[in-house]
Amino acid sequence: MTNQRTIVVGFDGSEEAKRAVQWAAKYAVVRECSLHVVHCSLWVLLSNNRGPVPGVADSGLERAAQKVLEEGLALAQETVPDLEVRTTLLHGTPRDHLARVSLGAEMLVLGSRGLGGFMGLLVGSVSLEMAATAECPVAVIRADDHPEGPVLLAVDDSGSPAALDDACRFAAATGADLMIVHVLHEPAGYRLLREPVEAYPDAEALLDSVLSQARHKAPGVTVAGELLFDASFSKAVVKASQGARITVVGTKGHGVIKGTIGSTAHAVLHHAHSPVLVSRRRVTTEVA
Repeated sequence: MTNQRTIVVGFDGSEEAKRAVQWAAKYAVVRECSLHVVHCSLWVLLSNNRGPVPGVADSGLERAAQKVLEEGLALAQETVPDLEVRTTLLHGTPRDHLARVSLGAEMLVLGSRGLGGFMGLLVGSVSLEMAATAECPVAVIRADDHPEGPVLLAVDDSGSPAALDDACRFAAATGADLMIVHVLHEPAGYRLLREPVEAYPDAEALLDSVLSQARHKAPGVTVAGELLFDASFSKAVVKASQGARITVVGTKGHGVIKGTIGSTAHAVLHHAHSPVLVSRRRVTTEVA
């Protein structure tokens, strides 16, 4: 019987995409999901003649795209031999297809930059756009990987309930510890000018509430929390991400430009020292 719970991973043959496929395969097996490897061929944008070259076996642009997809499939099967994997070859840009293909999926997994990435651009435009528009959680896989580290969850003043769900789900599936942080804004030089405040009752109450919810949602997980102080929410989260297995952040999807995310999620995607999961999941009452 086909597993209805699926993790979708975009693959374009780049080193970043290879890491994404391996990561997605490993996570799919612990979540008891199937894996769907998707390659979006750009050749349709460049040429109408994609058929084989006469007299040349195994040639042509269409066949080249199929080979990329086959490479992704082989990599997933090599990483987790018994994993249920299917593949899809689509024509057009990833932004044209990935949000649609991942609709209803457990997660969409992408490399930090694809073949079209610019040197010096830490996260490609496709990953940023999917983090803002996909209707499922989006994991962006970086070279920084700490498979034995904790799950880091950053919560805002709302308690980030969707991100909490995803972080608990990830920690429960992988057996990782869960570290929950909440950042309080503190202007640069504040502690040099004023005596530090001894207590922050509202923030402490919020963090205690989130910790309690986490322990209820993932009873087998070791959960800890910490209040952080910084002039920048994203800077504090990036610093805390060192050594994390994955950093989970929420997004309301209210970037200034359509198809963008908020500044915090954007900065964390670019600079975190771990893979990043941008949570876009509907809140549920328990962890599955």
